[in-house]
Amino acid sequence: MSQPTIAQYLNAEMAYGASFAPDGQHIAFLSNMTGVPQVWRVAVPEPGGDPLWPDRLSFSSDRVLGVWYAPTTRGEERLIYAQDLGGNEKAQLFVLSPGQSQAICLTEGHEEAMHIFGEWSADGEQILYAANRRHRGLFDLYVQPIDGPAHMVWQNEQPGYLREASFSPDGQRAVVVRMSSSFHHELFEVDLIDRTVRRLLGTDEDVRFQGCCYAAGGDALYLITDLDADFLYVARLDLESGNLTTLAAPDWDCEALCLSPDRTRLAFAVNVEGAREIHLLDLETLTSRTAPTGESAPGQLSDGQLVFAPDGTCLAFSFISAVRTADIYLWDLENDEIAPATRSSHGGIPVETFVGPQLVHYATFDADVRGAVRQIPAWFYRPSTDIPRPLPVVVVVHGGPEGQYSPGFHAVYQYLLRRGYAVFAPNVRGSTGYGKAYSHLDDVEKRMDSVADLAHAVYWLREQPDVDPDRIVVYGGSYGGFMVLSAITAYPDLWAAAVDIVGISNFVTFLEHTSDYRRGHREAEYGSLARDRTFLESIAPIHNVDRIVAPLIVIHGANDPRVPLSEAEQLVEAVRGRDVPVEFLVFDDEGHGLVKLQNKVTAYEAVVAFLDRHVGG
Repeated sequence: MSQPTIAQYLNAEMAYGASFAPDGQHIAFLSNMTGVPQVWRVAVPEPGGDPLWPDRLSFSSDRVLGVWYAPTTRGEERLIYAQDLGGNEKAQLFVLSPGQSQAICLTEGHEEAMHIFGEWSADGEQILYAANRRHRGLFDLYVQPIDGPAHMVWQNEQPGYLREASFSPDGQRAVVVRMSSSFHHELFEVDLIDRTVRRLLGTDEDVRFQGCCYAAGGDALYLITDLDADFLYVARLDLESGNLTTLAAPDWDCEALCLSPDRTRLAFAVNVEGAREIHLLDLETLTSRTAPTGESAPGQLSDGQLVFAPDGTCLAFSFISAVRTADIYLWDLENDEIAPATRSSHGGIPVETFVGPQLVHYATFDADVRGAVRQIPAWFYRPSTDIPRPLPVVVVVHGGPEGQYSPGFHAVYQYLLRRGYAVFAPNVRGSTGYGKAYSHLDDVEKRMDSVADLAHAVYWLREQPDVDPDRIVVYGGSYGGFMVLSAITAYPDLWAAAVDIVGISNFVTFLEHTSDYRRGHREAEYGSLARDRTFLESIAPIHNVDRIVAPLIVIHGANDPRVPLSEAEQLVEAVRGRDVPVEFLVFDDEGHGLVKLQNKVTAYEAVVAFLDRHVGG
């Protein structure tokens, strides 16, 4: 019997980004069912019924980034969706009524700007969003009637994304977060009538604000923050006194805050070592309960959001685990039952053949705050026991660095496992999910300490009896690509091969050429061109290519607005001048990573062939 191909694995579908229609009887969502994410709509199944077949609502060859139903029908259902072109991240906003033959672009004439959707107004007459129309490095706040032009309500003169924009219950104010970096946020309220702005929270110290929404009377906000704390927690901010009251503070990060339509309950997720638990908090009694997800394998919210039905009787979320792809699920809050609203295909591959990971911890080179040897968390996937040992291992490094490897469904990793590779995914220092202090352990001059954590992952793997110490590969994308290149230049003897996808080869040239709106945001993490140029040059992998001995494959999108293609081009040119195998694939219709199915098939067929040649499964 023939084995499934990588193309078959990559045909696994995902359903995510749920939004309820005003009557609660339909859900709009995104799915890559056609090979690129588009808008679909499905009827909510009857209790105990199976998921129904969805209807496709958008028909582009480019990806859709998000979809949001209007809260009222105004005679017909309407929704907004965001879409970019060729992965350029310059999202445009379209309004569509299901049944219409064509969507209408609300942001026409501003195709060079990025639009960040905030919220529909309660009456469904206008929308709130941020955009960098006036200056590519600055985002302003806009209100736009569906039938008219946009109005700038806040001309923001400081760099940073504007996110979490939300209307007050009376529609006369809005709250918004300015993110000057991943860990430095400020919380503002904008008066939409007189267009005055006041800062509610934010200091010179690092603090984050997420999920901001108004209480029923408009006199308070519910939000997630890590103000004066190591972990993100759920809080209530009194807008008159400025008092902040803690509502839920587990010893892990809270995420994905959502307020019920009647504003009496909060739903949120808790990130426990990368796996998510969903909680519901009654705001009157402050009692909570946990969703009965019933998954045998740890998983996560695939889109990082929770959505209440209009009548508040159920909660929708997209859940993905290591052994099952992303689908929309409905938590019936009255009966405390969870059922799927969609059922995505796994490419015809039996679910029971997929492999879940084991959570492990390994020692690194330094001590933690208690003086004990610091332990790095990692997810370790081993193939089935009938695969011959010792195993080659692919060490996967997540991007960010303000990110975290979580146990979701990864088609490429599952294919590698089927072919006899193990996969090891560490959350080295700098990862989120383990407290603010942990996330800062790799800042600027401490950058190479995270690369040392990768080296210690190899030391640990070499001690495992089922691992081949001479066949360990490093694999990563974006910032993870920088980690790959740093690993094979700083510790060249540890690696048998390397896979770099949209990676950074020199922080200086990266910062000089990345998009204007991202430069300050990234300098806060990596270091400033003005202050830290000498240090950034000293750790640039491009200056140490003479140390590379591992065969290398490099993949990049030509339209990447985050890590310019030049980062890959300069690296490949330098490596090709040496006696080291290097392969280079560029995709003209992709940006920061691969989205389109055929491009994924082309790229990952090449990656697997590369690994088989140099490592062998």
